[in-house]
Amino acid sequence: MVIATIAWFLGACILLIIAGSILLRSLSRLAAFLRINEFIAAFILMAFCTSLPELFIGINSALAGKPALSLGNVIGSNIIELTLVAGIAIVLARGIKMERRFMRKEVYGMVLLAALPMLLMFLGKELSRLDGLILLGAFAIYFYEMITSKHASFNKPMRERDSHWIALGTFVLFLASATTLYFSAKWVVAYGSELAGALGMPPLLIGLFFVSLGTTLPDLTFSARAVLSKHSTLAIGDLVGAVVVNSTVVLGIAALICPITNSFALFITSAAFLIAITFLFATFTASGDRLTWREGMSLIMFYVVFVLVELSLQNYFA
Repeated sequence: MVIATIAWFLGACILLIIAGSILLRSLSRLAAFLRINEFIAAFILMAFCTSLPELFIGINSALAGKPALSLGNVIGSNIIELTLVAGIAIVLARGIKMERRFMRKEVYGMVLLAALPMLLMFLGKELSRLDGLILLGAFAIYFYEMITSKHASFNKPMRERDSHWIALGTFVLFLASATTLYFSAKWVVAYGSELAGALGMPPLLIGLFFVSLGTTLPDLTFSARAVLSKHSTLAIGDLVGAVVVNSTVVLGIAALICPITNSFALFITSAAFLIAITFLFATFTASGDRLTWREGMSLIMFYVVFVLVELSLQNYFA
């Protein structure tokens, strides 16, 4: 029974990954057809696209009455974004040159928005529907500041442009992959919850490790392609945007559907790791004009430490 549940869970995760990758490629081509500039495409469209798995996980887990899975998924995804994904991108690029004119503002904004749901959870011992509205309002402010700010180095129109028929086919593919993504996310929640019960693990930890690894693979794909095609800054920008969307839009919508509660002891340790890694990442990006491969390796090792600590605490609280 457990083996069958694991198999179905892994199958749903694989389908989620495939659908997310197709969605990412189709949205990229649509952005090119619409001549959306690189700044908007990277920091808005790509961040939203790569966060759709987390959003669908959040909606389905809230509808299923298990919003703690979404909380674990968001915390785990954000940690993976800023450790494994960022670290691998930096190592692949052998260092990333930073555009400090925008990075300081955007990264420090990310730190504040990533910490906001953790603070609300700490104060109220849950994320209520009111907290959900606060998170969505915070994102609206961030979004407005982003699209109204001017960064000349990111105002170039994207060069590629498809024909109208190819664009129509891409849009159909986008809708099909989005639909597949929704249902695969629903199956991930169902089998993930069943697996948590079978293994005696709380939904938060299932979200932290198993689900979040699957939902962040589209980000890893985009970041790897970006650094290998000499657009390293866009890779980091996508990660920053994804963390912001996860922390505000995903948790905000999930909390509006069903208030999020969880074991406070397990939450506080994972939240502390998330806040620590956002500050570490912000320090790396603001301390110089380049992210070095050593800093990339440090981020990867931070994730290894996080996994070891969380598993040790799970055994302690079990």
